Amino acid sequence: QVQLVESGGGSVQSGGSLKLSCAASGYTYKMYSMAWFRQAPGKEREGVATINDYGRTTYADSVKGRFTISRDNAENTLFLKMNALRPEDTAIYYCAADRVYSGLLPHYNFWGQGTQVTVSS
Repeated sequence: QVQLVESGGGSVQSGGSLKLSCAASGYTYKMYSMAWFRQAPGKEREGVATINDYGRTTYADSVKGRFTISRDNAENTLFLKMNALRPEDTAIYYCAADRVYSGLLPHYNFWGQGTQVTVSS
């Protein structure tokens, strides 16, 4: 059974940094594409960053140059380093996984429970 557990969320001031983690289990992690999504109150879930099984990354325009996605296949863990955070980055952040790469579209089969990120001005 696939399980994804996010951690690392919290409250920071504008300009601050956070690093999210997503611990994966129940499948061959290195063979799956992984992604981070976020959902703010009243808004649709949006793709933030993806990394495929070859390590190729894709970012939403809104986070390019500020966020970095990475994965540790030995530890079955996905990361999202977030720098220069802005109030508009406030959302629940979810990690997602699938054997099929879906880019920034929310078509992944497996999802974590989410972790809250709050950025104050």
